[in-house]
Amino acid sequence: MGYVSAVPVPQPRAARAAVPTGGRRSLAAALLLGALGATVVLLSAGQIWAEGTASVGGGTVPVVADGGAVTGVPTALAIVGLAALFAVFAVRRTGRTLVAALLALSGAGAALAAFLGASDSSALNAEAARISGDTAAAVAGLTHTAWPYVTAAGAVLILLAGLFALRFGKNWPAMGGRYERSGTPRAARKAPVTDPDRPEDLWKALDRGEDPTRGE
Repeated sequence: MGYVSAVPVPQPRAARAAVPTGGRRSLAAALLLGALGATVVLLSAGQIWAEGTASVGGGTVPVVADGGAVTGVPTALAIVGLAALFAVFAVRRTGRTLVAALLALSGAGAALAAFLGASDSSALNAEAARISGDTAAAVAGLTHTAWPYVTAAGAVLILLAGLFALRFGKNWPAMGGRYERSGTPRAARKAPVTDPDRPEDLWKALDRGEDPTRGE
């Protein structure tokens, strides 16, 4: 009759805490939403948001203003949000919650600024005054394009990424670190034992910068 051990065989894969399926899905969704939203905001902020005409010398000239001239807030907050999106994985616990909140606030602020910029005329009036040389000049025939709303839509995606991070961030893994996923420190590697009677061990110890005679 063979000997049966009652000690369970260690299972390396089972010992590692796997990321829940819901955590993986929310992680992928947050990354996609945040990256896509920031890209949309940065690209659409460089497009023409408003246009009109200014009177110059008895005639009129077209006047346009891009998103950066109307307001630089969406672009700045999109960059902040993009940085916060990747910083989420470098922190844990309370730090992760704070960074996720920053991500959500960046999206909300960029969306609000884009909506307000969709009806702003100060940038075009400033351009009309510059072209005409009259500080009191105002733009005529003011119209706005759809780009401010596209910018706001991209900002909403950043906001959603932040909300995903706030709701599911606790289940996401962190980058690198000195600790395993279980939270216990990794075991330190033991230095190889050097046998003074074996020349090859002595040479290997010297290559490692060790004193093979130490401890004798």
